[in-house]
Amino acid sequence: MTEIASPRVPHPRILVLGVQPGTPPFRIVEIDGQVVGEATAITDVLAAASAAGIRVHDLDDPDVVRWVGGDKFTWLPH
Repeated sequence: MTEIASPRVPHPRILVLGVQPGTPPFRIVEIDGQVVGEATAITDVLAAASAAGIRVHDLDDPDVVRWVGGDKFTWLPH
């Protein structure tokens, strides 16, 4: 019998949580499991990644960035 390989579960270094109400609305950004700040736009996410030494070539790559509660274009609460 052969063993079935377990499915690969990606653990991206960057996690962008859902939109939080505020003026302006924001999303919390985590890098390597640590909260690094708030983002009000994609550029804030890229700046946080750069500050952590992470090059992001594709914001849609789930191995790099995980968007929770919306995608990279979701910046307003529903």
